[in-house]
Amino acid sequence: MHDSSTTQSAFSELGFKQHISFLHREIQDLYLEDSRPWVVGYSGGKDSTAVLQLIWQAIAELPGEQRNSKKIYVISTDTLVENPLVSRWVHRQLELMNERAVADRMPFEAHQLYPEKKHSFWVNLIGRGYPAPWSKFRWCTERLKIWPSNKFILDTASKYGETILALGTRKAESITRARSMERHEKGRTRARLSRNSQVENCLIYTPIEDWSNDDVWLFIGSTPNPWGLEHRELLSLYQDATEDRECPLITELDEKTPSCGASRFGCWTCTLVARDSSLENMVQNDLANDWLKPLLTFRELLTVKDDKPLRDFRRMRGHVQLFHGQPIHGPFIQSYREKLLRKLLETQKELRSKAPTDLKDIELISLEELREIRRIWLTEKHEIEDRLPKIYAEVEGQAFPETGLQHYHCFGEEELAILQDICGEDRLGYEMIREMLDVEWTLRTKLRRAGLFDNLEQAIRRCYYENSDDAVAFVHEIDAIKRNADGARS
Repeated sequence: MHDSSTTQSAFSELGFKQHISFLHREIQDLYLEDSRPWVVGYSGGKDSTAVLQLIWQAIAELPGEQRNSKKIYVISTDTLVENPLVSRWVHRQLELMNERAVADRMPFEAHQLYPEKKHSFWVNLIGRGYPAPWSKFRWCTERLKIWPSNKFILDTASKYGETILALGTRKAESITRARSMERHEKGRTRARLSRNSQVENCLIYTPIEDWSNDDVWLFIGSTPNPWGLEHRELLSLYQDATEDRECPLITELDEKTPSCGASRFGCWTCTLVARDSSLENMVQNDLANDWLKPLLTFRELLTVKDDKPLRDFRRMRGHVQLFHGQPIHGPFIQSYREKLLRKLLETQKELRSKAPTDLKDIELISLEELREIRRIWLTEKHEIEDRLPKIYAEVEGQAFPETGLQHYHCFGEEELAILQDICGEDRLGYEMIREMLDVEWTLRTKLRRAGLFDNLEQAIRRCYYENSDDAVAFVHEIDAIKRNADGARS
């Protein structure tokens, strides 16, 4: 990350007040130029707060009839695995925005967005068995963050023809961010307005792109927040997330003091970083946050260095793929997914027992997600043991409140136990017979049992091997046959 103390202030040329006045006029001209609605991305952090505060102040200076000529939507995406304190903070800010917008007759309308349940972190990790995200398989960002916001922006652009998306991205955030922004600048037709490469009919507006960390804190601390946010509240949030709470207050008369801009908030489950420093610091810096410790403990299950023993040697669809002669491992195995689910429910229960009053109903995983996980386990993975309701009942001490899913099969617990005894150490044989029984049972009432034999054959192909070594040998054998056939043809 760029060092904010060495980055030149964006206010140097015109001075603080003149620079803000210039941006206010720019925002007003752009807003009044046409009927395109605006969307402002808000995360609750300092950069998105600064952008929204800047835009709100500029629009507030317009006469009433011009001020309300079109909507400005504020959107924030909750990934459902956010830091609980940050999530609560953002929800509160959105409520304040809507209340103040109505009271002051401003065109702002705040929306909290969520990923679809079928795309949620736990449905993919525990349900489908996706391994924890890493640099070469970063499956989480699109599903949890990008898709929900893109859908809102697309819907808005489709309704009105085009929209402008205002973001708090800055070149000083990182070298990578700076290069990306400079690359998009090449296609600009006017300052700070770029085409959105992911969403058609959407322009991206970045009013604070040249600001440093110190500039952001200076602006937030030196101008009143229009929706009622206390500057010290945001500062305290960053202080708690910063080691040793080192986060000096920046004022207009003290511009050279380094700020606490390096603190970053994100998903507490994120495995793209070795440690969740912000969460660790929140726990360390304030005894009132000690109840969050179980999240750090659970996170260790997701950051196992070598997770191959916990994953199937087959890919998601059951085929075997080699890399340098070794199988590329696929989803988490059934026993580990069940372990993760149990530990997650136990962590949720522990948090609820220790959380402050306003977070006693904290939800790490929703019932809707649990129902989707159960559906995947039963209907896609053919895990007819139906373990999810049992795990839930054992942890929660009450029956799982399932609605709408009726999946009966011919084998009960006793029959499955007998099947397991018969198969012994042959886990793949057990899985094959289990899947074949489930396929046949599912289609038993159909007049046309179309696909029955294809599905049975697929079950056999998935479990054809004795073990991973046998699978590797089989793939090598098939490759050799193909090479010989190609050589004969040539």
